[in-house]
Amino acid sequence: MRVAMLSWEYPPLVIGGISAHVEGLAQAMVRSGHEVVVFSLHHPDVADDTTVNGVRVLRARTDLPWIPDNDLVARMASANHQLVQLAAQLGDWRPDVVHAHDWLVGWAGDTLKTLWGVPLVATIHATERGRHGGHLPPGMPAAINAAEWWLTYQAREVICCSRFMAREVVDGFELPMDKLHLIPNGVDPQLWAPATGETVQREPLVLAWGRVQYEKGFQVLASAMAILRTKVPGIRCVIAGRGSYLPDLQSHLDLEGVSDIVQLAGFVPDTDLRTLLHRAGCAVIPSLYEPFGIVALEAMAAGAPTIVARTGGLAEILDGTGAGLLFEPGSAEELAASIELVLTDSNTADSLTDTAAQLLAEHYSWDAIAASTVAVYEQSLR
Repeated sequence: MRVAMLSWEYPPLVIGGISAHVEGLAQAMVRSGHEVVVFSLHHPDVADDTTVNGVRVLRARTDLPWIPDNDLVARMASANHQLVQLAAQLGDWRPDVVHAHDWLVGWAGDTLKTLWGVPLVATIHATERGRHGGHLPPGMPAAINAAEWWLTYQAREVICCSRFMAREVVDGFELPMDKLHLIPNGVDPQLWAPATGETVQREPLVLAWGRVQYEKGFQVLASAMAILRTKVPGIRCVIAGRGSYLPDLQSHLDLEGVSDIVQLAGFVPDTDLRTLLHRAGCAVIPSLYEPFGIVALEAMAAGAPTIVARTGGLAEILDGTGAGLLFEPGSAEELAASIELVLTDSNTADSLTDTAAQLLAEHYSWDAIAASTVAVYEQSLR
């Protein structure tokens, strides 16, 4: 099949988990013999038209200074015109299906499916209602929710990555069940694993990463570190990522008195992140809201003992598997107890990593996920 895939981010442009998802999915599709062209945004480190591992990536420049900075929805809608213009570079090439990832590319997806006369498939990775704890404050969140609802309406088929997200989409957007498909995220274990022959020595290092927003729960980890600093000798923590909550998180670190043992590292490239994971005594995903949690798969693939909040897709991945420890979202005390156990009991840590490797091999390979996604494309064409 020929697939035009639309994503606001694609490596080396990384904002959240969608970038890794689209890259893994697109490359697996190419390995299976399909043609994939990804429409994404400009990044200064790569050309605007490249082919990487068989995937052609076209990138749009979306700097539109005449759109107000404080109107996110207007900026996204306007920037989607630039995404649509990328189609002019394809010549006679036409896709069989357009696949849009989240509302940020919804307008482009809807326009291109009409232009080409092909079905639109949409993957909903998260919802604005979910990010706000099930409520919609007036203003921008309500506008984004409307764009999400409209995208699921315009799409012929809709994909979600977890049962948690499926319930959220069906209830929030009144989506017919026969239009919805459940396909998990995946991970490439070889990409994240230590190099062959590399000796891994775990340190009393707690590692967390992702977009620094309130719902990611890094403030809970900071409070847990305050409990642990006198219990685990030499303990320290690195929180990697960027986001609007960074100033608040730094204030929280100061109030908890842990600024000396918790480092806010900002953006960390994947190569450096993998090195940190190989050294880490544990990886923590403390999210208050998490539709899936691809970072949990990455942590397990890197061989780091993994601790996650029992919420959303994270609970679906790990609860009852023995591949990671879970704690109640928002509970710094439970999180601290789990971290202390993993850092001080090597048998527990080894058991977690061995079970995690087996779980990934059986359920989260990109090739299997690509095959399931192509089956959705085929259904959209009937």
